[in-house]
Amino acid sequence: METEADETPAVFDEAFLNDPTHIAVGKEVWVTCGGCHGARAYPGKAPKLKPKRYTPDFVYDRVTNGIKKMPAWKDVFSKEERMAVTAYVLSNNFTP
Repeated sequence: METEADETPAVFDEAFLNDPTHIAVGKEVWVTCGGCHGARAYPGKAPKLKPKRYTPDFVYDRVTNGIKKMPAWKDVFSKEERMAVTAYVLSNNFTP
């Protein structure tokens, strides 16, 4: 497993963010996120997401490193999976 120190920075371009394969993988990863952030989440457990206000780097950082009560997912999901869920959250296909 690649450690965070060995991991190259995530680079997001329009091609990556709009790739249907990445969005599909991200939707699969989102199943884990939806327990706290999605429509099926326990009310008040986590804030509702506002993707239109986010940049790819912001979403990726939160997924990778967590914040406050949100855990870091860098040891659970690969860099590619974390990048894919970023693409999904920022896509027109995203449904929380």
